[in-house]
Amino acid sequence: MRIGMQLSYAGGFKETVQQVVELERVGLDLAVVPEAYSFDAISQLGYLAAKTSTIQLATGVVPIYSRTPALLAMTAAGLDYVSDGRFALGLGTSGPQVVEGFHGVPFDAPLGRTREVVEICRQVWRRDRLQYAGRHYQLPLPPERGTGLGKPLKLINHPVRETIPIFIAALGPKNVALTAEIADGWQPVFVDPDRIDAVWGDALRAGRAKRDRALGPLDVMGTPALAIGEDVDDRIAWVKPMLALYLGGMGAKGKNFYHDLATRYGFGAEADRIQELYLAGRKDEATAAVPDELVRSVSLIGPPGLVAERVAAYARAGVTTLLVSPLAVDTAEAVRFVEQLRSMLP
Repeated sequence: MRIGMQLSYAGGFKETVQQVVELERVGLDLAVVPEAYSFDAISQLGYLAAKTSTIQLATGVVPIYSRTPALLAMTAAGLDYVSDGRFALGLGTSGPQVVEGFHGVPFDAPLGRTREVVEICRQVWRRDRLQYAGRHYQLPLPPERGTGLGKPLKLINHPVRETIPIFIAALGPKNVALTAEIADGWQPVFVDPDRIDAVWGDALRAGRAKRDRALGPLDVMGTPALAIGEDVDDRIAWVKPMLALYLGGMGAKGKNFYHDLATRYGFGAEADRIQELYLAGRKDEATAAVPDELVRSVSLIGPPGLVAERVAAYARAGVTTLLVSPLAVDTAEAVRFVEQLRSMLP
């Protein structure tokens, strides 16, 4: 089992990078940089690549709608180059609010587009002449849709690797099945190890049944907040604003993937209340409505013995990477948490 860290997309990036540098020294395996509608993840990963030397770096995640498939492939190859082969491309669909609201493109055919983007990226990294006749992407562009002057091209540079790992963020059953079929890693969010099989087991099995053996095992990521100690119960409150934001504000009523997940976890009534308060602008009340039980179920917060039990539960559930968010007052405490966590890994 590996230990990774999720960086925040809301400010303080340079300070967090220094924390990553310190954590790399004690065995951090992976750092992922998200991208919502903040600073782009790519420029920050270039900075992070220059400051680190051993850890894997990844987007966590970039939306497939905001860049062309070829640009995603070029960008991944470039980051893999500047990091000496340490990059993984984390992809996701995001949601209609961001895709249509911020990028101004239709949020359509997420499954079909994801599959085609992955196929095109892998073709670019092999330096094939780029010819692709998909339902959503046609390369070169057909003459009737452009000037007719497009020609099949291949990447000028020779990538460090022709098989850059691809992680896909997915929550819905069809998305998870697709991820298990075609991706190197699966990055869900708010993972409760006790409910992985009940919520996603059928989808994972369906996808793995179609999986190319050459891909190897699927890297399954858990995403817990992390605080280890006898006196860290106050950190439960640190997680609640983020859960309130995602369950209440990340999507419209009836179209919120995180609300749906909480409902599948058995917190439907609570999720409804959080969303109602959040969308009404009562964010503090929405935060207060997040149950402690929900926070604990998706986090590693508590005394060492309790955390060790939860780590074992993640391992039994098939999680291979713990992508943690240290709830630390400073870098020294974050380092201590990660060192303690590493000692608990199977």
